Amino acid sequence: MVVLGLNFIFHDTSACIVKDGELLVALEEERFTRKKHTYVFPENAARRCFQFAGVRPEDIEHIAVSYDPWLHLGKRLAYVLKLGTRSKECIKSEFLRPFYAQREFWGWYRSIWGNESTGPRVHFVDHHHSHIAGSFFVSPYDKAALLSIDGSGEWSTHWMGEYDGSQFVKYCESFFPNSLGSFYEAATEFCGFQPNYDEGKTMGLAPFGDPKPFFDIVDKMVAIQPTGEIKVDLSWFDYPTFGSRRIGRKFIEAFGQPRKRDKAAAFEKYHENIAASFQKVLEEKVLQMCRILEQKSSADYLVIAGGVSLNSVMNGRILRETRFKDVYVMPAAGDNGTSIGAAYVVWNELLGNGKRYHHDNPYLGTEYSDEQIEKILKTCKLDYFKSNDICADTAKILHSGKIIGWFQGRMEIGPRALGSRSILADPTPADMKKKINAEVKYREPYRPFAPSATAGTHRTYFEIPVEDPFMLKVGDVRPEWRERLAAITHVDGSARLQTVNQHTHPLYHRLLTEFGKLSGVEVLLNTSFNVMGEPVVESPEQAIRCFYSTGLDALAIGNYIIQKRSGAVA
Repeated sequence: MVVLGLNFIFHDTSACIVKDGELLVALEEERFTRKKHTYVFPENAARRCFQFAGVRPEDIEHIAVSYDPWLHLGKRLAYVLKLGTRSKECIKSEFLRPFYAQREFWGWYRSIWGNESTGPRVHFVDHHHSHIAGSFFVSPYDKAALLSIDGSGEWSTHWMGEYDGSQFVKYCESFFPNSLGSFYEAATEFCGFQPNYDEGKTMGLAPFGDPKPFFDIVDKMVAIQPTGEIKVDLSWFDYPTFGSRRIGRKFIEAFGQPRKRDKAAAFEKYHENIAASFQKVLEEKVLQMCRILEQKSSADYLVIAGGVSLNSVMNGRILRETRFKDVYVMPAAGDNGTSIGAAYVVWNELLGNGKRYHHDNPYLGTEYSDEQIEKILKTCKLDYFKSNDICADTAKILHSGKIIGWFQGRMEIGPRALGSRSILADPTPADMKKKINAEVKYREPYRPFAPSATAGTHRTYFEIPVEDPFMLKVGDVRPEWRERLAAITHVDGSARLQTVNQHTHPLYHRLLTEFGKLSGVEVLLNTSFNVMGEPVVESPEQAIRCFYSTGLDALAIGNYIIQKRSGAVA
């Protein structure tokens, strides 16, 4: 049985194929359109999924869509009426855009399968159920507490409950405009970033600020009810009217002028303090939710989903400060992963299949053979050499202080580069972070970089008791290693670690091992293979273009190495 999963209503559109319970391929449309966080219908992603999985359209029996057009329709209509003359943008967002997206979907459907009587059955799975139930079904747990938080999806902004071993039990749910995601987006906008997309930048800026000056004010903006629902003081914000900005006049009067949305614009101390305050308040409110879950659920483990679950600093605190033994956050925990979630809701819940799939391998994308890569290198008339040991040769280049593009195997799903489409460097030089931000990524100089370490040996360097294969939990770098690992240690002594297992990515694991033999440190600086504002590279052509348009020193692509400066590998 084959299920096609689709996310096409919300941003980060995507597609996946689940066959007999196995996730064969999952792709984000942005990797093909080159428009980050795209809303474009994932036609390219779906077509490539068919090709890569060896599945024909006639093999598809079910299509799972991560959106239910009828869910909370009454609440949405009532809100439009309440807005009155200010309802234009709300109507566009909640009614017109989904209508046109569905019309495009049905046009695409009919162009392939004809009508519904001859094509696969279409299931509309509500957004938060796609987030949290889908995440649970691909987690390693049979029983878990469940928490989904984002900006909004069909009007719901948060879902809390558990899977008790036999069924999903809902404890509570919150609705727009009472949204922790939108609350945090306001701080992102105030700091001069793109709200709904750049929340990671706000999280990275927060350690430079002091939450104390504004914490009490920000803390009162949002409350968690004893039953778990979110309640926002809307007087501070303009997002409830779907206007052009999130923050309101009261916000600006209290905190000062927002930073201009310009990479070169200076950060004032109060911008940093706002980032710190909103980050801390977010953490505290989610911890309150987790404590309610601790009381209501006997589960030992927690599954988190939704865009807010990508806040890895928050996840690190949940791991350290709750009784849960571990937290599962799928690698594409935002809207890009809802295609996967919807597919597994259909497979496991609606179709009643007992077979579970553990999503511990994020390498679900496209792959290019050495033959394909070499053909492109020759077409581009590039100087290259074929390595007899790509890991050993790359480790030598890295140990010499060079910055390298690493294009290997199947592409990752999700926002984090996890060793297949990565930019890598030695994490020990103190100036390496500044150099990559300025010469390669072209982004704000404060932005931190993440480390990759082999699973098990990571405990030598980092105070993280569990593995973190998807780079979604922040912990502390051990004090004795902070100076040595200067390029990946953030200003507060923390790092967003990726642990690399030999069974999921043997090539990247071996590269870390080879680098450790040379340097004495089995850790690499790992950031996504792209420049600021662009999606991660998907193809060899995109990797080559990024290589030659940035300050990268070398490119390891398949078993081939290209270097900008002459000289043998030493």
